[in-house]
Amino acid sequence: MYGMLYESVQHYVQEEYGMDVWKKVCRIVDCKHNSFKTHQIYPDKLMPDIAAALSACTGESFDFCMNFFGKCFVRFFSNFGYDKMIRSTGRYFCDFLQSIDNIHLIMRFTYPKMKSPSMQLTSMDEGGAVILYRSGRTGMSKYLIGQMTEVAREFYGLEIKAYVIESQNDISGGTAGPIKMTEGPLTVIVKYRLDFDNSEYMAKRVNTVAHPSQVKMPAVDLNVFLELFPFTFVLNHDMKITHAGEKVVETWIMHNPGANPKAFIGTHVTNLFYCRRPKDTTIDWDTLIQMRTVLFEFELIRTGHNRLAYDAVLNMDFENYDDMLLNEAQAIALAKAQEFSDNNVGDIDDGSSEVEIDPATGQRRASQGLRSILLKGQMFYIKDIDSLIFLCSPLIENLDELHSIGLYLNDLNPHGLSRELVMAGWQHCSKLEIMFEKEEQRSDELEKSLELADCWKKQGDELLYSMIPRPIAERMRVSNEHVCQSFEEVSVIFIEVMNIYDSGSTNVQEAMQAVNILNQVFSALDEEIISPFVYKVETVGMVYMAVSGAPDINPLHAQHACDLALRVIKKVKSHNLPDVAIRVGINSGPVVAGVVGMKVPRYCLFGDTVNTASRMESSCDPWKIQLSNYTAEKVRDVGYKVEARGRVNVKGKGEMETFWLVEGPED
Repeated sequence: MYGMLYESVQHYVQEEYGMDVWKKVCRIVDCKHNSFKTHQIYPDKLMPDIAAALSACTGESFDFCMNFFGKCFVRFFSNFGYDKMIRSTGRYFCDFLQSIDNIHLIMRFTYPKMKSPSMQLTSMDEGGAVILYRSGRTGMSKYLIGQMTEVAREFYGLEIKAYVIESQNDISGGTAGPIKMTEGPLTVIVKYRLDFDNSEYMAKRVNTVAHPSQVKMPAVDLNVFLELFPFTFVLNHDMKITHAGEKVVETWIMHNPGANPKAFIGTHVTNLFYCRRPKDTTIDWDTLIQMRTVLFEFELIRTGHNRLAYDAVLNMDFENYDDMLLNEAQAIALAKAQEFSDNNVGDIDDGSSEVEIDPATGQRRASQGLRSILLKGQMFYIKDIDSLIFLCSPLIENLDELHSIGLYLNDLNPHGLSRELVMAGWQHCSKLEIMFEKEEQRSDELEKSLELADCWKKQGDELLYSMIPRPIAERMRVSNEHVCQSFEEVSVIFIEVMNIYDSGSTNVQEAMQAVNILNQVFSALDEEIISPFVYKVETVGMVYMAVSGAPDINPLHAQHACDLALRVIKKVKSHNLPDVAIRVGINSGPVVAGVVGMKVPRYCLFGDTVNTASRMESSCDPWKIQLSNYTAEKVRDVGYKVEARGRVNVKGKGEMETFWLVEGPED
């Protein structure tokens, strides 16, 4: 989805529920975006996720939140001037309902990656209307109800009641698309009933009585339509083509030279054309009758211009086609096929290669150089012959595209602006292409810069959080002041790595080996740090310092500190490093913690508790964990096995009673 939809949600959630609720919603859905960019694509799943989070924060239902988001979008797009487009669709709400697909068609030029749904007005009466919604997304049906009710109220002064009467493949709260249980693509199909006062529209647009002068008008010959619209074709109830304009038949023959020229008439329309828009539309009489106000795009199906196709044209016996005369297109096809045969004697082409023949020159060229013709127009019902006529014109942007299809300017409709638009497109196409390429390049560069900036920010955050605890760093960002905090009770852990370096040695190789071993041990210790229960404070020389209970207050700090000590003893032993040993000291008590320094700031601990923990480590034996008396009492009460060591002479403290930690509590 484009960012404009999420911009509307952000704006009105903040306005309706406050900034704190929006921040809470963002935390719940793990949304990292402080703001949304109008033309940037965001995940579809974010919309229902935000609705679910808002529902949890406010107590409103999920459907209510999706309905609210739909209303927000209608209020918001007026900032972009799209309200003028809505008002211009017609005087009545039903005029708007009939134009929704056409609006989406226009909007795709501004938002080329928009995956718009398809909506058709299927029936109407004085009490309202029924619309049919098709989409590849699930969970958006209530969002549409919000849009419809807000458009009716804001632009037409109507209070409507909208509800679902039929639903297929829709999943409430879905995020991506319908679940596929079969091979073919699935489409969400929802039928809505909209209840509102529609009596004025029915009286002036539907139940109108023709003026007597119109009744007396003579009937118009169907051939007149076919002359005015040479690319038009007529469909019967079976969706077979009964009549067609001259140019559409000629174009089909040019693109399908191996086919029977008479086969065009009487063939099912889907065998000759692919319906590109509206997508996933069933081509049958009832559907097209309901979609007469919708613009259709049909793409001509080509069989290709290979050698086999031209051979088929050469071998066709036109004389037996009920005295059918060759028209210009058939004559050109035969002439080029004969020329191709004369110039390529002995050159066998089985039709399997990717080389095709240009119908205008008869020369070989790559297949991707050809383009099928695309017809855009509207279906009209002709009561006199009980048929549908597709009044259309070919979609051609410039002269190059005109030639690639195999047409000329004189082939286009003599009325309207088809020829002028092609010429104007040719004149301005080069400049527009250059401008578009530059903007596209700038957009790509900007996206890469943003990605690089995000990457650098993540790296910077990771580096910062490695020096300063995350909550402390976030507080410093807000207040721009160094944080100093006292803690009533924490457990400080000191771990020293022993026997890896002889301080009297002058051998560089031994020193490098010692650094590598120390890195192995400290990396193993880092793997055992489980945030937020234990935080690594620093390493000084061979000593590794950690704390539990700061900066996040933890009433189980002593247990977590002892668990860490037991894990690191086991971890380092598993590495089987020769002659290497560690010893651990733990003490619990009050400390003061804060960030020190400007250039390389560090989170440091201060207090007698830290000094005592350091003495517990320095007076400890290898592969042992020494606890102070206070720490031993705390963990012994919860099942940890400790053994009295006796009284130990501690530097700066005198004699202290200490304990060995043997093992943790039994599971």
